[in-house]
Formats: sequence, structure tokens, C-alpha cells
Amino acid sequence: MIRVLLADDQRLVRAAFAMLVESAADMEVVGQAGTGREAVELARSARADLVVMDIRMPEMDGIEATRLIAADEDLAGVKVLVLTTYDTDDHVVEALRAGASGFLVKDTRPAELLTAIRTVAAGDSLLSPGPTARLIARVLSARSVPETSPARGPDCLSVRERQVLALVARGLTNTEIAESLGLSPLTAKTHVSRIMGKLDARDRAQLVIIAYESGLVTPGDIRVTAPDGG
Repeated sequence: MIRVLLADDQRLVRAAFAMLVESAADMEVVGQAGTGREAVELARSARADLVVMDIRMPEMDGIEATRLIAADEDLAGVKVLVLTTYDTDDHVVEALRAGASGFLVKDTRPAELLTAIRTVAAGDSLLSPGPTARLIARVLSARSVPETSPARGPDCLSVRERQVLALVARGLTNTEIAESLGLSPLTAKTHVSRIMGKLDARDRAQLVIIAYESGLVTPGDIRVTAPDGG
């Protein structure tokens, strides 16, 4: 069972999400939070596997709550799926940088939310990572310089790993990376895992941010595809 914590300051929204999650045979709601502070506390006490986190909440917003969860060694296995009203929300990038594994807009179809929960809970970043990459490219293209520099940049990577990271940032899946570089899918996946370890990245979403903020790729490099194009 995937243990889900719901964090949103609107009770009706939480109730609707709770009904949806409980309708899935492989999920259960282990808590509901109305503020970011409550979300952090419940993530610890309820032993949640995943937090569905609204960005805008009182007392502590979803970005800071995500940052605290990601930084807590006792919560190392807890994933965060961010919810936002608009997919153009600049704050989504900050949430991904803070440690969220992906994002969804609130008007997404119910089945897509359940799929997203399963995807993130399994350790994959959501949407692998086309829409996430496009959002990051759109936000960063509006900035003359990055707001922050990644703690560890691509300089520590091998030439092949830098090639793989650039393709991840451009929205390619492991299979597409393998085809592009003449590798097996397993080898491509192994490269991605090693890159995450070297750059202290929780998932592919953070690899995308690191690639853009380090200058390895630029917003103009992004491949535009349909949201479900992989």
C-alpha cells in the first residue's frame, strides 16, 4: 500500500482527493494537513510514503515544507508531489529545487493523479521529464542569471555522463537516450542513476534544474512535445 499524506489548505479539495485516493486498491490516506507545518509533522508521525503538496498554504508554504522534508534524514524515503493551479507557476521550479519529484495542475484528470502518485512513489520523477523540463526552461529563460548555483555541477561528471545529463534535460527518456548514444536502455538507466549520485539529486526533475542552472543546456535546447509524449 502507498501511504499518502494530503496537504492543502482547502478542506473540500482535501476531501475530494481523499475520496479519490481511497478508491484505489493500492493506496491509503494516512493524514491530511491544512498548512505546510502540519504536513511536515504528519510526514514524520504518519509514516507517509508520499505527500501530495499544495504550494500555497498558510503558516508555512509547500516549498518550505518540501525543503524540510527533503532535508530530514528520517524522511529520506518520503516523496513529494506538488500541486499547483497553473502549469506556468514559477513557484513550481522552486518546489522542484527544494526536493519535489514532480508536479501536477489541480484540474488534472483523477486517473492521472493516481498514476502520478504511483510513479513518484516508485522512485521516478513525474512525466520523465518533458513537461517538467519545459516549465523549467520557460522560467529560467526569463532570468538573466540563475537565482542559485547548484551545489555540485556537471564538472564532476565524465564526458559520457555530461552527454546523458544534457539529453535528460532536453526531455528524453532512458530509451531515447540509449538510442541517441548507441547504448542499451539498461546502460542509459545506470548512467542516469550514477549522475544522480554524483550530483546529489533526488530524481530526474532535479537533474533538469542542475543542467539548466549550470549552463550545460539552455532554454532554447528544450524539445517541445505533447505532455504524454515521454
